[in-house]
Amino acid sequence: MKKRAIAGLSLSALMLGGTVVGCAQGGISTASTRSEAKLAASAASNAAKAQQALAKGDAARAITFAEAAVAAMPRDAELRALLGASYLKAGRFTSAHEAYADVLQLAPTNGKAALNLALAMIAEGQWDEARTLLEEHAAIVPAADRGLATALAGDPASGAELLMGAARAPDATATTRQNFALVLALAGRWAEARQIAGIDMAPQAADARMLEWATFAKPTGAADQVSALLGVIPVKDPGLPVALALNATVPVTALAAVQPAAMNPETTAPGVPAEQPVEVAQVAPQVPVAATDTSASGSRIVFAARQEVVQSLPAGRAPPTPAAAVAKTRLASATSVSSPRERAKGDWYVQLGAFDSAGVAKDAWQRAQRRYPALAEQTPTGMAFKSFYRLSVGGFSRNDAESMCRGYRATGGRCFVRTGAGDQTASWVKPAKVQLAVR
Repeated sequence: MKKRAIAGLSLSALMLGGTVVGCAQGGISTASTRSEAKLAASAASNAAKAQQALAKGDAARAITFAEAAVAAMPRDAELRALLGASYLKAGRFTSAHEAYADVLQLAPTNGKAALNLALAMIAEGQWDEARTLLEEHAAIVPAADRGLATALAGDPASGAELLMGAARAPDATATTRQNFALVLALAGRWAEARQIAGIDMAPQAADARMLEWATFAKPTGAADQVSALLGVIPVKDPGLPVALALNATVPVTALAAVQPAAMNPETTAPGVPAEQPVEVAQVAPQVPVAATDTSASGSRIVFAARQEVVQSLPAGRAPPTPAAAVAKTRLASATSVSSPRERAKGDWYVQLGAFDSAGVAKDAWQRAQRRYPALAEQTPTGMAFKSFYRLSVGGFSRNDAESMCRGYRATGGRCFVRTGAGDQTASWVKPAKVQLAVR
């Protein structure tokens, strides 16, 4: 179901500029360049289909093709921006947050990505972080867009100051003036808002818009205003697929050949055949030992299928260590990098997920510790947000938070790093008992 966007609002950064095309290959054709050319062609084809789906308002279908495009060319900032736009249009704000954060890592001067990342943060309730992000990228985000986003992030007074200059500029459009009028309304300046809105509208239409904005100005949840702006319905979001993360430690090429129904089972209606993403052949060499491929899509290590060899035990030798013990030893050594050392204090948190309740989050916390034992040394934190309970660990410096998230992702977990947003010790954690000395 698609929701109609609130009348009179617009952000230029929500529109994709141009069509994503594949990379042209030149020079001597080798096995590596041919593989890269095939990946680029696949990415371009799936990106075009994603854009067509977005134009038709089919965000779920767009996500399927955009994910396949990113899987083929994971270092392409434009493809990740297309994926972020698809997530926004589907109301998947957590995934959009991660996608646009990756875009900014690849293209730090992408103002559209910075603005859309701020919108996703606002929808998640991270108002302070969104305002900080907008200030840091003031040079690349247009004042008209930045003003409206700043107002939505809880500072309509500053937003009005930014939009005032844009609305008075000789080339100001009716949309810019309507955005200015809305921000004035959010700041409680209703008389001025009505006056500005009336410049481009008939009196009765302007009055009707004030009534609509009166409801818009009193949201019941953090995502309500951004959802109304985009004309979408927010959904519970598991986050960006782990294999598509910019720092993914597993090969993502295989995802480009996955059928849409298998890749995202919620994107296709039952009984309706979906258009298939362009398939891509695996480029990893099929050899019986580990092989490294350093193509344009990024470095990755592909291991051959597991084989077991049975040998007789020489006389006088002790039996080998049980396989379970060996596995535990390897797991301990794999996670020992982040276990003993003390982490620097800070206001950065690793969010592990958003769940229906604290009870569900508790079960998820137990699974997360089994997946990544280094978490057992941390105290789980959380916060209620609308109908969700956010599970996190933190109070770290940014570097330490990112390091922990990378480690957790390496084991197949999902997470992202953010600053504190009211996180408190999880409700199921029992307070430490204080023992008094007896004289």
